[in-house]
Amino acid sequence: MQPNTLLDAILDEAGISHAGLAAHVNQAGRARGLTLRYEHTAVARWLKGQRPRGQVPDVICEVLAARLHRPVTLDDIGLGVPGEPASLHGSSLSGFVERATALWRSDEQQRPHVLGAPAVTGTPAVMPVWEWENPPEDVDVSRGGRHRVTPADIEMLRAARAHYEQMYRKAGGIATRSRIVGFLNSETAPLLRGCYTDALGRQLHRATGGLVAVVGICAYDSDAHGLAQRYFHQALRLAKASGDRGLGAYVIALLVNQSLFMKEYRQAVAFAEAALRTAGRHTTPALASDLYAMQAKAYAHLGDATSALSCIRQAETAAERIRRGHEPDETGYVQPGLVNVQVAEALLSLGDLVAAGEHAAAAVDTPAHDRGRVHRLAILSQIELRQGNADKAAATAVEMTERARGVESMRLRDRLRAVREHLVRSGCAGTAEAAELIDGALRVPL
Repeated sequence: MQPNTLLDAILDEAGISHAGLAAHVNQAGRARGLTLRYEHTAVARWLKGQRPRGQVPDVICEVLAARLHRPVTLDDIGLGVPGEPASLHGSSLSGFVERATALWRSDEQQRPHVLGAPAVTGTPAVMPVWEWENPPEDVDVSRGGRHRVTPADIEMLRAARAHYEQMYRKAGGIATRSRIVGFLNSETAPLLRGCYTDALGRQLHRATGGLVAVVGICAYDSDAHGLAQRYFHQALRLAKASGDRGLGAYVIALLVNQSLFMKEYRQAVAFAEAALRTAGRHTTPALASDLYAMQAKAYAHLGDATSALSCIRQAETAAERIRRGHEPDETGYVQPGLVNVQVAEALLSLGDLVAAGEHAAAAVDTPAHDRGRVHRLAILSQIELRQGNADKAAATAVEMTERARGVESMRLRDRLRAVREHLVRSGCAGTAEAAELIDGALRVPL
């Protein structure tokens, strides 16, 4: 029996206590000729996942609709047809908002069934991307809530996205996620439920989509892959509501990156193709270069050298067209040198150590924030070891470890472990000290 997080969230929105809901349900039931004697303990059982009998679910909808001054469906309160969860995209936009905000609330409450959920695969993983690509579009995203949303609110969300992205880069996803989830619950959820025109609503959904994508990145960085995937799917639905195809393509790039991590290489190729095909001219050079580079890595892992090399050429061509100041905020992560290190990884998988080393060295020689530099140094160290340059590899690993200190990130710890494993496996005397330094960094608890 799963907790009913939707009912929990909508009770919070309505500002009604467990005892208050029970009393209102009893009263509304009498108007229907029902004799109901519910108390707060019954509501607590509903929140734990028990389904009320008979007409009671409809009565709950009636009570909450009167309280919120808007229609409330059985799906909205988590009491729809059992076994048929509503799609993020297939349901109404207002229904999606309720489900999205319920997830934020459950995440902030650290509900185990949310935090520990595994990532979905197969059709459930593909459907959100397919629904983003295909009709129907949202004809009108306006809403008539109590709080009137203003352009200043949109700017606040954009500023928050930039702030939390920088925090993620400096402190890591583990430290950042709780802060941004708290912001979503306290500031963003009331705006989504507020009053706005279609035009302002599209801006609101776009700004929220960018913010939610950063939460997904933080969850991915924390090893909460099921949760990260749900946030990415939310961001994709928000992108569709905003009408911004470029934002949707950016979110799919995040799904491609996660697919690579989970070794779902064919899915990574398909998702990247979907982003490039659907966004078309809205795919900026920076985003296109990253999508092609990630495709190259996926093809390399699949052993398709021809396709990998073709994607590398397209990534490099797109990278040459990047114009700083003409890219959206979200693609700011595509810093100079990023495509080089992605290409280096693909070439390493293909066994071309010379070309991989050249690209990795070029990436390291290009300025980057500490988080990105750790990744670049990790790849360079592995290539140097494969080339037989143990002393250089050890020195690179030492710099990598120093750069990683203080960042609470499971992905960076993965990179440290991978480099340490390569150093130990090499059996060279000069690598032992670097391996011990990594061991010390890994012993620091997160």
